[in-house]
Amino acid sequence: MTPVVVFVCEHGAAKSVVAAAWLRRLAADAGVELRGVACGTDPDAELSTAAVDGLRRDGIAPDELVPRLIDAADIQAAWRVIVFGSEIRAPALAGVPHETWDVPAVSDGYEAARDPIVERLIAIVTDVAAARGT
Repeated sequence: MTPVVVFVCEHGAAKSVVAAAWLRRLAADAGVELRGVACGTDPDAELSTAAVDGLRRDGIAPDELVPRLIDAADIQAAWRVIVFGSEIRAPALAGVPHETWDVPAVSDGYEAARDPIVERLIAIVTDVAAARGT
């Protein structure tokens, strides 16, 4: 079974989308089975233009078509849960162990948000690859 990393941001439209898309890219490049899922606690109606444009410049198309609300099924499927911002709250996250990553808003500059996300994702992919001997 492919491990799933659930990324959660408030609107499910930017940071979580960037993280999920980049995790898929990095895992594929490393030959590691990992899947990223983007969710929000108060989803916007559509993806962030800044996130989509930035990903496209990086040669990555987001799998998400519209932001979606995190739910219990996401948590049950998760190998790891990463939340963007300590202020994020959702019933589905109650009592769930998770990491909190504080990064700049994508709307304040795609690269400023992407770079610390990718740096942390590289560490995850590297750890998984080492553990699996790939």
